[in-house]
Amino acid sequence: MKKKRKKKWRKGKFIYFCEYALIYSAMFLFRIVPFSFMNLFSHFLAYLLYVFVPSRRQVAIDNIRNAFNGQKDEKEIKHIALQSFHSFFLMLSEILKFRFLSKEASGDQNSLEITEEIKKLFQKAKKIHDESKGCIFITPHIGNWELLLYASAVIGIPLAIVVRPLDNIFLENMLFKNRSASGQIIIKKKNALFTLKNFLRKGKSIGILPDQGTMKGIAVNFFGRKANTTPLPAVLAVTYQRPIVVVACCRKNNSFQFEGFLSDPIWPAKDYKSEKQEIYRLTEEIHKKTEYIVRKYPEQYLWIHRRWKEYENIKELFS
Repeated sequence: MKKKRKKKWRKGKFIYFCEYALIYSAMFLFRIVPFSFMNLFSHFLAYLLYVFVPSRRQVAIDNIRNAFNGQKDEKEIKHIALQSFHSFFLMLSEILKFRFLSKEASGDQNSLEITEEIKKLFQKAKKIHDESKGCIFITPHIGNWELLLYASAVIGIPLAIVVRPLDNIFLENMLFKNRSASGQIIIKKKNALFTLKNFLRKGKSIGILPDQGTMKGIAVNFFGRKANTTPLPAVLAVTYQRPIVVVACCRKNNSFQFEGFLSDPIWPAKDYKSEKQEIYRLTEEIHKKTEYIVRKYPEQYLWIHRRWKEYENIKELFS
């Protein structure tokens, strides 16, 4: 039994190293190629995924069809799905191309320029952070969600980001190193609650991407359908009386310039009668703000995820 496990680990380690080598090579290549090549290459990868991975294509199409419920015809739905794949690969390309995850890259020719519009947006975010002595930033998987980390570092918002660890340890270490270089704190999703509580107590802000399904969650409306989601942002907001702010950075016409969205602070009530109802209310508000952004930029949302997945033997929290 031990030999089989060891053999399986070695095979996995070799594959992980090959993936790492491929990504590292792509990073080097993308640093020297023009933007137009990145865009075309992202289109090519999106087309390959759309054509040769029918299971993921169908997930995206079904999600879009159900979300817009007769508001878009089949041609539009398929176009949005393909563009969504392109947006995802373009985001990965931007990570490889630009050293925007590091403060030290601000003077580098390959660093991503933060527009005045985005700067003003995050200056407003910093004002909310300062006045509330720490808040909870929520960003959906749309546009380039990694930009939140860099922009907050540039403006000077002390931020702790919750991330899901990668299966590939080599890529995980590389990405963790780059993210940490921004001066922010990276927290792995598993057992993150204690660390997040400490950060809020110390007056720092936290960033969470809560728009993916989970077995341990609550069901709230999202595009007119119940979607299981984590109540963590709402729980933290209620416990520490901190506001929730929904933020996103989306591209302008598939370019490498971004426009932002920053919601007004969503404050927890101080005199609520039911903590359970207040957590549901806040989580619903988060999803209303998220849905507004997605409807505005549907081609940049990560529709490939099974957001409305029905889990077997799920026990909803607070039931």
